[in-house]
Amino acid sequence: MTQTNLDRLKAYADAHAQLLTDNCSINPELYQTYGVKRGLRDQKGRGVLAGLTNISEIESNKQVNGETVPCEGRLFYRGYDITELVGAEAREHRFGFEEIAYLLLFGELPTREELIGFQRTLADSRTLPTNFVRDVIMKAPSRDMMNSLSRSVLTLASYDDNVSDVSLANVLRQCLMLIAVFPLLAVYGYHSYNHYERDESLYIHRPDDSLSAAENLLRMLRPDKSYTDLEARVLDLALILHMEHGGGNNSTFTTHVVTSSGSDTYSVVAAALASLKGPKHGGANIKVVEMMADLKQTLKNPHDEGQVADYLHRLLSREAFDRKGLIYGMGHAVYSISDPRATIFRGFVERLAKEKDKEEEFSIYAMVERMAPEIISRERKIYKGVSPNVDFYSGLTYSMLGIPEELFTPIFAIARIVGWSAHRLEELINMDKIIRPAYMSVQDRREYVRIDDRG
Repeated sequence: MTQTNLDRLKAYADAHAQLLTDNCSINPELYQTYGVKRGLRDQKGRGVLAGLTNISEIESNKQVNGETVPCEGRLFYRGYDITELVGAEAREHRFGFEEIAYLLLFGELPTREELIGFQRTLADSRTLPTNFVRDVIMKAPSRDMMNSLSRSVLTLASYDDNVSDVSLANVLRQCLMLIAVFPLLAVYGYHSYNHYERDESLYIHRPDDSLSAAENLLRMLRPDKSYTDLEARVLDLALILHMEHGGGNNSTFTTHVVTSSGSDTYSVVAAALASLKGPKHGGANIKVVEMMADLKQTLKNPHDEGQVADYLHRLLSREAFDRKGLIYGMGHAVYSISDPRATIFRGFVERLAKEKDKEEEFSIYAMVERMAPEIISRERKIYKGVSPNVDFYSGLTYSMLGIPEELFTPIFAIARIVGWSAHRLEELINMDKIIRPAYMSVQDRREYVRIDDRG
């Protein structure tokens, strides 16, 4: 398309945008009139029950004397409390990504022999087709790593002779391959962008079969392939905490919906990636980092509680940062008193901040973490409590690890591909009907008007 044609297309779209708004807007009161649960949630924020799962569970309230009472948040993977799972890994000084991935996929914790076999399978699968990096990843480098990741996933389908076979064994093979290669697709995509668009040096390091997913990710990302033990363990923890979340999140629901149509694994994963990249889902941690950077740039003394409190008030009043009225990293659709992932993450992030001499930066985050819930509770009418979510500290963590912002959401995807795979397999096993919710039309009926009689 020529530049002239592009300009004409843009002008046409600009001129007709208001027409769309005029003819597509629906009176918000009608949602209440017809009992429509917007966002598939009721007025108290509870999700509409759309399915059953064995994979994970979120606990955010309990029944006390017949009443629903908020409680400290808990997250369970296959019935195991996530706090106990990551605690065991830390006590035994082991990397846990592969072990927890096995648990989510197969429903049981592996024996030592089973874990070794699973790790070997992932290592054997951690390779891309010949010249794939050159011909696909480097062909059209983009700052949008999620789009690059989606393009790579869909192109991998062209190398699969059994792409449309939805038998369990074949889909499991495809899922294991994607779990193994996601770090390569993301990191190589970033290095290609950094080289061709930013004119920086190009590094394509091969993964080491003896290393964990977290170690390999840092090894492939860094020019000198080096990292500390704490860095790798914090990243391993981040991958575990982002691996799965209750089954009802947007991208996992997308996985169920597209799987129910009978589509292939690559298309399902591409759809989930498209969902995850949204700033209301996987892109939230970038907004936290940007907000905190604006806070430090705006305030004369970002360590002064009075100035920070005033900034948070201005955020809520749409007078600061992006003027959306949000304090990013605060609040969650399900959790109220606490997000267990944030609680677990916080201690490790503080340790990393000490290693990186970033304690002053961490103290600002800690101040906002303490003050924001109180300010939000006073300023807003909310049906439940407010607490920091996992995104609040994950962006800071990735920054301290030297991970560029372009890779923040892809790292989320590197973890969540495990959960998506488990849910895709579960949907295939239990699938009965295509998922098809109802939408009620509120458009008035009209008589056809001949084209010469239209005003």
